Amino acid sequence: MASNLRVDQITSSTTGSVSIGTATFTGGLSGDITGLNVTGVITATTLNQNVSGVVTATSFDATSNITVGDSFINATSIGIGTTDTAGRNAGVGTATGTVIYNTTTAAVEVWSGSKWDILSNKFIASGGTIVESGGYKYHTFTGDGTFEVIAGSKTVEYLVVGGGGGGTGSHWSGGGGAGVLKYGTTPVDAPVTVQVGAGGAAGDGGSPNTGSSGTPSYFGTPITSPGGGGGGAYGTAGAPGGCGGGGGGDIATAGGSATGNGSGTDGSTSPSNGWGNDGGAGKDLAPEGGGGGGGAGTGGSAGSPLGGGPGGDGLAYTSFATATSTGDNGHYAGGGGGSSGNGQSGGNAEGTGGDGGGGDGDGGAYTSPNGSSQNGTANTGGGAGGGFGSVTSPAAFGRSGGSGIVIVRYPTS
Repeated sequence: MASNLRVDQITSSTTGSVSIGTATFTGGLSGDITGLNVTGVITATTLNQNVSGVVTATSFDATSNITVGDSFINATSIGIGTTDTAGRNAGVGTATGTVIYNTTTAAVEVWSGSKWDILSNKFIASGGTIVESGGYKYHTFTGDGTFEVIAGSKTVEYLVVGGGGGGTGSHWSGGGGAGVLKYGTTPVDAPVTVQVGAGGAAGDGGSPNTGSSGTPSYFGTPITSPGGGGGGAYGTAGAPGGCGGGGGGDIATAGGSATGNGSGTDGSTSPSNGWGNDGGAGKDLAPEGGGGGGGAGTGGSAGSPLGGGPGGDGLAYTSFATATSTGDNGHYAGGGGGSSGNGQSGGNAEGTGGDGGGGDGDGGAYTSPNGSSQNGTANTGGGAGGGFGSVTSPAAFGRSGGSGIVIVRYPTS
């Protein structure tokens, strides 16, 4: 059979070796040539002709590829085009059904005519400080940001703690309450706004001023953790909050009430209002220790003749802390300790801060405060310790609550 036939010259009875341009077909050809059904072996390395209809090969030379750029077809696989998001978005007039592998998202994507859809089930997100450990990916937010969902959807675990309450410099003052702690799971398939609550500022020590309450943290508006209540000054009740602030000494001033639920245990899923407890009351009559601020795990203790009341303990979520180096030995949301009595009858012991970042109260005497009260630990939601300002300098030893934190984690598989 002569070579270099035009396609329209090939008939169903054509046999032997046929060349179209530089492409050579060996073996017999049969069937409807309009559809160009090939029952022999295609040995052409190129096919440099415009051929309409369908080419069906019952056998293919596996040593060759059909290659266009970085796309290819061979006997065992198909390679689609590879680009990144910038290259993808630079394309003009993209045809509906175009399929690419996006190296930015590490996923196969198809153009639907109006947007790029993810074909693979891979979940990709950004935001916060990202760590992978133990089969999980962690996103830790110590400041405001966005949990940005780039591809897919996933049910994630979250730990959200509000900012701790501040303490005042007033003598016999209560400790700040911790921020509410919320833990649970939620599905995400779109960006989520993240806010990390600030710790409450120190009060100026002038009765009836209290420390300021902490501000809320949230992972999207449905998951909001209120800040802790500020510690009460001398003769002043603790402020309400996620966990209540401790009451100031004298006339048995009350601790602040909590909006959180008081039945939490370590690592437990929280109710919708989160974990939180009331602050302890201040002690009446000298020596008048301030009450401890409430924590996520337990309430603050009342002040006593021997000193300030301890702050309530927080709760442990070590699965988050182990990978992210956050919390107070894996604990979050501890209440601040109340300040001491005024040194009378030996009542000069400070209230210790609760596990979970609560600051210790001041242990000084009425006329000589020692400045030992502590701020709540940053990014734990811990309450501040109660200060013990002197009569002439009440504001000197007010303390601030610890800022909150938001951590999100999910399996990498």
